[in-house]
Amino acid sequence: MTIYALRARGLRVEFPGVVALDDVDLDIADGALTVIVGPNGAGKSTLLEVLAGARPTASGSLELGGRSRAFVPQRAAVAEHLPLTVRDVVTAGAWGRLGPLGRLTRAHRESVDHAMRRLDVAPLARHPFSSLSGGQRQRALLAQGLARRADILLLDEPTTGLDAASAELNRAAISSEISRGAAVVCVSHDERLIDDADRVIRIEAGRLRPASERVR
Repeated sequence: MTIYALRARGLRVEFPGVVALDDVDLDIADGALTVIVGPNGAGKSTLLEVLAGARPTASGSLELGGRSRAFVPQRAAVAEHLPLTVRDVVTAGAWGRLGPLGRLTRAHRESVDHAMRRLDVAPLARHPFSSLSGGQRQRALLAQGLARRADILLLDEPTTGLDAASAELNRAAISSEISRGAAVVCVSHDERLIDDADRVIRIEAGRLRPASERVR
């Protein structure tokens, strides 16, 4: 029996003069990799943002069953003047797990350390986040998502623009999250991720293709 981490029904998103998502129904399974594919401007990132709770809908519903979410965008806007280190950025992923006293516990710190090691950003812990290359930033942001230890991990192009070694680190981290039972949803053109996916969903002009046309 498939257990679903997330269920979406009738999602509709409207921008001025444009329907970005139109009547989208979607079920996301626990412990599985779901990859969203489609042409540029089809609504892939918009769908991911809705699933993450980062974008409102004109209509529709999301059922999470009490599960937690972590969202890793392709690029994060971090003010260059803020004195944030790489550790600060990754530690932000643990904030959603803080108890009523709002203090980081040893377990929280260990999860941050583990995530940084998995993405090979531990040596950069004290470096300003603003000083990192694009690939290093992407790995640090994925480490932030992993530090959240969320039930649902939502990733926008997690390997795009990375060198081969960095992309492989990100793929390995995604595989580890699935192994621990997390539901991972990512927008990607990465053929390796698409081949490894349990389900591949194609979206065009804001609508999902019928099941018989899904790429797999």
